[in-house]
Amino acid sequence: MDMMLFGPELFYLGMALVFFCFTLRRQVQVKLDYQIALALSAIGVLVTGYCLFQHGDLFFKAYRVDLFSQIFKFALALGLFLVLMISHNLAQIEERYQAEFYFFLTTTTIGMMMLVSSVELLTIYVALELSSYSLYILVPLRRGDGIDVEAGIKYLFIGAVSSGFMLFGLSYIFGATGSTYLVDILPKMSLLVNSPIGIIGVLLAMAGFFFKLSVFPFHFWAPDVYQGGANQVVTFIATASKAAAVALLLRLAVLAQGSGYNFTIALVILSAVSMTLGNLVAIVQKDFKRMLAYSSIAHAGVFLMGVLTITEAGYIGAIYYALAYLVMNFTVFMVLSEVATDGRDLKIAELAGLYRRSPLLMMSLILGIFALAGVPPSIGFTGKLLIFTSAMNSGYFWLVLIGAVNGTICLYYYLKVIYAAYFIDDPGLPVITLSLPIKLLNYALAAIIIGFGFCPDRIIELAKAAAKTLL
Repeated sequence: MDMMLFGPELFYLGMALVFFCFTLRRQVQVKLDYQIALALSAIGVLVTGYCLFQHGDLFFKAYRVDLFSQIFKFALALGLFLVLMISHNLAQIEERYQAEFYFFLTTTTIGMMMLVSSVELLTIYVALELSSYSLYILVPLRRGDGIDVEAGIKYLFIGAVSSGFMLFGLSYIFGATGSTYLVDILPKMSLLVNSPIGIIGVLLAMAGFFFKLSVFPFHFWAPDVYQGGANQVVTFIATASKAAAVALLLRLAVLAQGSGYNFTIALVILSAVSMTLGNLVAIVQKDFKRMLAYSSIAHAGVFLMGVLTITEAGYIGAIYYALAYLVMNFTVFMVLSEVATDGRDLKIAELAGLYRRSPLLMMSLILGIFALAGVPPSIGFTGKLLIFTSAMNSGYFWLVLIGAVNGTICLYYYLKVIYAAYFIDDPGLPVITLSLPIKLLNYALAAIIIGFGFCPDRIIELAKAAAKTLL
């Protein structure tokens, strides 16, 4: 086996072992743990970047290393590094548990990296469970009024149910095709996908990823987990885990190629309901994180729009938008984390006077919010344009129309955030002081959101090459 093909996973396995040893210490060293975590995650980004263009098969061809998987591994490594950048003040996690925080963040990253390379059904299931159970532990780590425990229990129970659905669907696919390898299943699915066993198998198998992506009707966990988890944990769930879910959803959707009406109508309904429900409920939210949770449900519907076309253009749009969503959603969560330095749940009204308290954070908030809304010339606008165009060319006019209407609806609650931060002021609120690394991070995120919105060609070409490895 070429060890470099498994390089990113081996590196993060070593990183997890380092923090496992740290959890066994009697004396807590919070500052040292943070510095080591940040340094190792930065090295991890370089390692995954170095391995970006490798390709090959591992573990009896159950594990595929290609451009598609490596792009998402790089996104996961970047997501972990960004989350650790804003973890300099883990106010809501007890000091004795902060080593565990870094440990479980690393293990869930390993699980997600394995997930995006898995091309065998049981390997996919084991990787999904590794990533999920680490997150189930991270959510209740928050020190609070009990809402963290409630959120953790809901996350675990709904995750277990969706996992059961997924395993049931995988068994149907195996029973119908006689293989657990995607390369063997794909040629046989064209004959089976119009039959009840084929449709039910694929849809149930996708349930696990619908859960990770918070697609209706597997969305119930999102608002409570977003509100109940520590800000940094929720940031990771809202960014990196979404990218991993999109990656595997794209791999499994290939199984339904040529399925026609029966399969696509199910995804059309889920996409339309997710977008509409998420945006309408987000309007009435007063808690910032709950609003972002319902926003994520709406964005899940946009991702499905790219997946259901099962065309190269749709996959390019979905890959591009997954990378864009990681950056723009993280930007908003970074602002939330820096404003709520004590780790509390931030109400939208508590953003009052942000333009005065920190003009730099105000700039990042505006760019992140407008990118999520799909306002040009942001990276979010380009991503939505690619997805909407592919769906329109595939004949889903009414779904694109529903998406456009929902794009208008989301502007209302996104602008509420900007209004609270810019047009309302509370002179009693102190000025927010940012460290030099956080200032540089703000400028870097702003450059990415605007730069790749104006000039998306390089990312689109990379996404195109990755999509060709699937189709």
